Order: sequence, then C-alpha cells, then structure tokens
Amino acid sequence: MVFDHGLVPSDVITHRELIDIFTVSTSGGMRRSHATNTLILISDHTNGLYDDRWIEDVFHYTGMGQEGHQSLDFAQNKTLHLSNSLDIGVHLFEVFQANNYIYQGEVYLAGSPYQETQPDRNDNPRSVWVFPLKLKDGQDEVIISHETLKAKEEMQEKRAKRLSERELFEKASFAPIKPGSRNVVTKVYERNATVSEFAKRRANGICQLCEEPAPFETKHGDPYLETHHIVWLSQGGQDSIENTVALCPNCHRKMHSLDLFEDVMKLQNVSRIN
Repeated sequence: MVFDHGLVPSDVITHRELIDIFTVSTSGGMRRSHATNTLILISDHTNGLYDDRWIEDVFHYTGMGQEGHQSLDFAQNKTLHLSNSLDIGVHLFEVFQANNYIYQGEVYLAGSPYQETQPDRNDNPRSVWVFPLKLKDGQDEVIISHETLKAKEEMQEKRAKRLSERELFEKASFAPIKPGSRNVVTKVYERNATVSEFAKRRANGICQLCEEPAPFETKHGDPYLETHHIVWLSQGGQDSIENTVALCPNCHRKMHSLDLFEDVMKLQNVSRIN
C-alpha cells in the first residue's frame, strides 16, 4: 500500500512536520519508518559532512556512517541498496536553511552504488558508498533559486577558509572530479539600452571609480567598460542615468563584492556632476 503523505515536490516543511508526517526518528540523514513503510533521505547542505550533489537528473547521495569506512550492509545503507526490490517508498529532502526541508519527491535507485573517498567527521579520509538516485516518472525536478544556491556556495567557502593548508589539500585531493550541476531560477532585470549607452559615453573611456582608461577596446574599437547601478536594481535602485555609471571590469567586480560606502559616495557624486 502506498503511503499518502500529502506532499508535492517543492513543498517546504519543518523538522517537526517531517517527523510527524512520516513517523520517523528525530535524527539521522536516512530514516526508516515501518509505520508508513518509507525511507526518508535527507541531504543537509548546512552540515557539510557529505558531498551529495545533482549531476543532470541523477542525485548522488552519500550513505550512512560518519566515521570510518561505510558498509553496504549497515543499517539504512542496506535498505536503500535493496529498495528497488522492497515494497518501500523512498523520499528525498534537501536542506539549504536550518529547519527548511524541501521535498524533492519520491526517488528510486537508478544504478549500482559506487565507492569514493570522502572525509569523515574527524576529517580522516575514508571510503563511502554513493547511491545514484532518480525521481520517479511523472515528477519534475524542483528548481531552486539562484540565491539559495549562492548561499550554499558562500557557506561552503566560509568553511573552507577555516581549514589549514593541509586540510585543504586533503579535501581538495578527494573532491569529485565531475562537478555537480542543477537547474536554478533567477530574476533577470531588463535594462534600458539607452541609459547604459549614455553612461558609457559620459565616461568617455575612463573608469568612473579608479579613473584609469578602459583595459582594452572591443572588436568595434570602443573602450571596454561595464555599466553598474550604484544602488543595485535588486535593492530597489532605479535604471536611470543618475544611478548608472561605467566601470572597468575590476572595479565592477569590486563593487559587487565589497560595495564600500566611500566608493558608493564617489560614484554618486560623479553621476551628479556629469
């Protein structure tokens, strides 16, 4: 009998709701419920221990066991390994923010589990089992926002910065060669071409922040500068000549990385003067 959990892909539930809906235990990334005949898989990207990743339409899910080499015969690793022959529903959740469990859908084992090297919770290299999973037919992939993926990357970058050179080398040495990939959705702002062109002509080939000439010319012979909105469009800024300046690529990256108060003030003054 199929358990009716009432969820559809992209639904976000809390940890408490996950426990109540599926009648599972309060901890662990793989949770078996005999009451609902389900196996719940949780890929918690805020944890950082396991290297779970989508590659096209396959989710590569790391098995159970935080220390030492993992075994296919251990606990829910065995359940997932045999899941295609068992009458059990396997459901996948991803976590990008604490207590936000995004339901991806019901999945099945799409190929043989394989082994790779990942660090355990003590940062010791060990062999883990990775399970290639696919969504069952009729379910669409959940598209996450670009901002969500960016937040995940920034979180991983912060963790990496805390590592010693030796730890970085060890983790990088065992990192998967094939990168993960997934579809994301992002909001794109349509910019007025006349405003952008005016800003570039007003700059007359000189970066309006560092005041150096454009680093090179385009194939048409124009100085290469990029337009930048002083108050970002995503923060409510206007697509106007008063809010648009022309910068060299280096300064443009600097503004999007640091957005320093003194630089913002300088650009606002420049746009008023001209």
